[in-house]
Amino acid sequence: MLKVDKRTARRFLLQKQRLRGNENHSFTSNPTEVLEMIRSLECLQIDPVAVVGQNQHLVLNARIQGYKPEHLTELLGEGKVIEYKANEASVIPMEDYPILEPIRARMRAGLQERIEALGPVVEHVLHRLQKEGPLPSRAFKSDIKVHGYWDNKAPSTKETSHALNLLMDTGDIRVVGRVGTERYFGISELTVPKKILQQTKKLTLEEAKQGLIDKYIKAYRIFDATDPRFGWQRMKAVDRREEIERRVQEGKLVPLEIDEVKRSYFILSEDVPVIQDIAKESSVDTDLAEGPIRFLPPLDSLLWRRERVVDLFDFFYKWEIYIPKEKREFGPYTMPILAGDQLIGRVDPRVDRENNQLVIQIFKLEPHIKKTPKLRKALQVTLEQFAGSLGVEKVIVEKPYKI
Repeated sequence: MLKVDKRTARRFLLQKQRLRGNENHSFTSNPTEVLEMIRSLECLQIDPVAVVGQNQHLVLNARIQGYKPEHLTELLGEGKVIEYKANEASVIPMEDYPILEPIRARMRAGLQERIEALGPVVEHVLHRLQKEGPLPSRAFKSDIKVHGYWDNKAPSTKETSHALNLLMDTGDIRVVGRVGTERYFGISELTVPKKILQQTKKLTLEEAKQGLIDKYIKAYRIFDATDPRFGWQRMKAVDRREEIERRVQEGKLVPLEIDEVKRSYFILSEDVPVIQDIAKESSVDTDLAEGPIRFLPPLDSLLWRRERVVDLFDFFYKWEIYIPKEKREFGPYTMPILAGDQLIGRVDPRVDRENNQLVIQIFKLEPHIKKTPKLRKALQVTLEQFAGSLGVEKVIVEKPYKI
């Protein structure tokens, strides 16, 4: 059992999440650096909501100075990353394709009936992609509407679009490129490198399952056994505990006790020296105005486990975009504000492209945060830099909210 205080646990997690200090801001963004960042984080969660920008781009923007979305698009087009399910829909390094087989197998079994129900439509989509190569979603036309994934009442999804989504989930096809928001699809066996496909066939399902659990652990770094997403597989509580305990017995994991936290956590054994070195640092709180200050998107990997955010940062966060407007406490795209090693508040922004401005609908600091002139200035500078990274020139803070 390793014992640390909250500050040490926070700083360790932020370091592994590439959110501590300015070390990532010492270089100019390029595809190589972006790929290195994705490998370090293990994956980036994808979300189509673009009130400010798409989640995957905001995650990278918070970590890499001068990040440009086209760098990620380039990596996808070159086949260096793939889009598939890990922590939900995610951008994942291509070399991890083999260990995703347990998810593909589960999806194939669970979606078989839906695919059979579409019958000829699925065959038509596969035939065209096989014959013509990668095609954009608009290449498939249909006037027939069916119940898609997100249709609550009446069917409103084109049957060809539903077929594409189903085949992508089963792994038969994949996104091979993007032009703006439009996806281009290709047959997986024709677009995944042969070497990767051979590795996939050689790997047993159990080996892939273990590889996926290891990837989850590296992505979370500090994790607990009660997470239902553990290993990014549907595992019963007893199976989660068994996997963790076996790794503890093998010396791969170490139980982590955090002061003033009731929940039991674990870390990789290889991370013990790192967290011990951090524990030796000064226990004095850093000046929040010295930063760095970052705005984190709702699906940033630091925020994946909301319980961990409460335990380590004493910060309660809920994404309110799917909550009825009248029941929201803050706003639809509220982003936590990270300053140094603390989450100090939240900002609810939206990009107004028509007027070329970033509109701040809410800017609220936690009650215990001292709003010093130095901190106010640092926050204003961060807002202006954030607006610049989004390609807009002005920042408008709506009344009655003030920094």
